[in-house]
Amino acid sequence: MKGNEAIGEAAIRAGCRFFFGYPITPQSEIPEYLARRFPEVDGTFVQAESEVAASNMIYGAACTGTRVFTSSSSPGISLMSEGISYIAASEVPVVVVNIVRAGPGLGGILPSQGDYWQATRGMGHGDFRILALAPASVQEAADLVRLAFDLAEKYTNPVMVIGDGIIGQMMEPVEFGEVMEPAPKDKFDWALTGAKDREPNIVTSLFLDPKELEDMNQRLLKKYVQMEAEEKRWEEYNVEDDMELMVYAWGTMSRICKTAIDELKQDGHKIGLFRPITLYPFAYEAAGECAGKAKKLMSVELSTGQMIDDIRLAAPGREVAFFGRQGGIVPTPEEVRNEFLKVIES
Repeated sequence: MKGNEAIGEAAIRAGCRFFFGYPITPQSEIPEYLARRFPEVDGTFVQAESEVAASNMIYGAACTGTRVFTSSSSPGISLMSEGISYIAASEVPVVVVNIVRAGPGLGGILPSQGDYWQATRGMGHGDFRILALAPASVQEAADLVRLAFDLAEKYTNPVMVIGDGIIGQMMEPVEFGEVMEPAPKDKFDWALTGAKDREPNIVTSLFLDPKELEDMNQRLLKKYVQMEAEEKRWEEYNVEDDMELMVYAWGTMSRICKTAIDELKQDGHKIGLFRPITLYPFAYEAAGECAGKAKKLMSVELSTGQMIDDIRLAAPGREVAFFGRQGGIVPTPEEVRNEFLKVIES
């Protein structure tokens, strides 16, 4: 399946029956797929009038305790950021998919990883964080979408699945788990399901009393601390002692780096790869341990080097070389291999 279609199907298999969104390349196949599939599973699909409207529609639906998600790309996610901040403050679970396109501004429709900061540094106003899961294949995209719904409910918090445009557009074999039925409406005691036989629930992000607002921020902070303790995910590839170079890459770029690493290994070079699967929380301890096994460090990204901040936090005091392309240009394994050699020989 195409990655975007697999994401849509994975959401259905995870028990999601509500989608509100707006088309934007290169993720438009997600709403297109769900517009066809949701009627087959008694789901509800609404094409909103804008991304701003979509973010508030998922907010309202999530307040009822149902599984709901939206998808967009880069500038569309920016428009959703206000609503997602409200959702985080209200502590209701939603899943957001971002298939990243080149920017900034309107940019172009080709793949990019330039939304790393947006996903990992709080995508809207206020002190809130979102879990950010970054797949490197169509299969992993489907798996992480399913996981995202579980994590959103575990933390009553927004969760993002973020992939560059290649993840959304390429086709690969994919397997799905069993179809989950939507959970009963009374699964969560906070959900707005009607108050005929109980006291009313109130879901809000408005706290005019300063102490109440501070208490809410402290409650959210405890969740983020728990996320950082329990939800770090990563992959290590070809990591061993006494490496010439430790490479950090995520998503599609990690696959290109693996090809370059395999080719150089045949020539006797020792190069490892660290791939964060959770961009937030970033696995600083594991990334730092990998850094300690290599003479030199390097970040490879489809951006101007946004992940370098986290690599430096993982390996304080270490110099981090960088190779990246922007504008939707994706380097070949040969280009990446040559950049590896430049760093090793410098």
